[in-house]
Amino acid sequence: MLSVLIETRDDEEGLARTLASLIGGAVEGVVRDVIVCDTGSTDQTHRVADHAGCHLVAGGIGAGIRQAKGDWLLFLEPGARLADGWIDDVVAHTARQTMPARFSRARGSRTPFLSRVFSGNRALAEGLVISKRQAAALSKNAHSAEALARGLATRRLDAEIWLAPKK
Repeated sequence: MLSVLIETRDDEEGLARTLASLIGGAVEGVVRDVIVCDTGSTDQTHRVADHAGCHLVAGGIGAGIRQAKGDWLLFLEPGARLADGWIDDVVAHTARQTMPARFSRARGSRTPFLSRVFSGNRALAEGLVISKRQAAALSKNAHSAEALARGLATRRLDAEIWLAPKK
């Protein structure tokens, strides 16, 4: 039902943390496949992806979207972790919505208002749940997952995400 796409470069530790938070979704049968879109890593990212049973794709986010098997896609930054309970919210959203959605920031990941205003906001910081059809259309003009997610109108899910640390 859901394909997870993670675009990464030289972030093997962050990738491992993100993949660990997806185990429950795989066990429940919600996560159909995980695709790691590698943009030229020189560390052990490929080994982490391989050991976790992920599909490793070189060639950007468009190639990952084309390879995804699910009708809905979940984009995450390496290092982001989904909090317990995310599965039910995502399943409910995909069953009744066609609009993209983002997760709510976990209490410990929330930054003060002025810090958010004056720092560069990462479009994928809160993840993105989007239909494969809409993502494929957007990927024609987007060179990265971050560019694909920028400026989208989204719904807010109750499920929480622990943000990936800034690089």
